Amino acid sequence: MSSPQPQQSQALRGAARRRQRSTRLVVAVALLVVAALSVIGAIASGSALLTTGAAVVALVLGAAATRITHSELLTARREAARDRAAQAQAYREITERRTAENEAFATDMRRKIGAREEAIDALEKALSTWQRKAADQTRKLGAEARRADTAERGRDDAETRAAEAIVRVAELEAELDVARAEVDALKGELARRAARTA
Repeated sequence: MSSPQPQQSQALRGAARRRQRSTRLVVAVALLVVAALSVIGAIASGSALLTTGAAVVALVLGAAATRITHSELLTARREAARDRAAQAQAYREITERRTAENEAFATDMRRKIGAREEAIDALEKALSTWQRKAADQTRKLGAEARRADTAERGRDDAETRAAEAIVRVAELEAELDVARAEVDALKGELARRAARTA
């Protein structure tokens, strides 16, 4: 951020240029007024020699006024071009900064989505494993129930393991739902951000 002193000095330079320009234009107008008065005075005198001299003086003064006005116009155009170039440069820097921020955001979102998808894959594999274990324990429970007389204690263990497997399956399903919701939210945020910058 620029300090107040350079801003003040720029403001003073701008005011000096405006005063100088208005002085130039006042001088140009004054030259035209002098030319007009000299021509009017020469015509009023009725002398052809004075009228011719006044016409030459008016022509010279008009040319000088035109030159002053032309140089003023060129100066104003150059300053306007410099201002436009500075503004274009500032906009380009803002655009570059925003583009870099958007790229960083998109990269971060892709990384987060990738991490969440990996977590979902791991949870799905664990869920599948625990579902198989729950099915195995349920089958074992059925088999042991048929052998109730000889394996009462084993059946209790199988029931406990089956119940644990069912609880674990429910926990993994809940974790999987949460992970999927996070991925959906991250994808939605990335899409909204991309839509805003497009």
